[in-house]
Amino acid sequence: MDNYPTSWAPRRAVVVSAWSVTALLLVAVVADAVADDRRGAVLFGVGVLLAGALATHSTLVRPRLLADAEGLIARTMGGKHRLPWGETRTRLRSARRLGRDSVALEVEHGDELYVFGWWDLGEDPRDVLDVLSALRAQS
Repeated sequence: MDNYPTSWAPRRAVVVSAWSVTALLLVAVVADAVADDRRGAVLFGVGVLLAGALATHSTLVRPRLLADAEGLIARTMGGKHRLPWGETRTRLRSARRLGRDSVALEVEHGDELYVFGWWDLGEDPRDVLDVLSALRAQS
């Protein structure tokens, strides 16, 4: 049981890729501005904002979910949220969209609902739920 990870975050390679895409789009904005292509610069500028926001969020909220004997800690842009095991419910939610199945881990604490997908956790939410169930049983 000691070999289980107790924190989950977006994969480093994915975060680095998001920053790389942001940088490439920024180069495209500058190139279009120099070439006097305003429409292209605006289009790439929107891309820079979106990719940059994703990269920033993925960087600042690392790790997204932590677990220990007392409960969970969920990190959001609003800070860290302590979620004791006794007041927390975890479950998987599956959905089929655009012909693709997706699974998310839902953590319910009072009126708050935290939803973590593969991107947030860096691995399959089913595997994370297995680890969380084992940690909950230990406490």
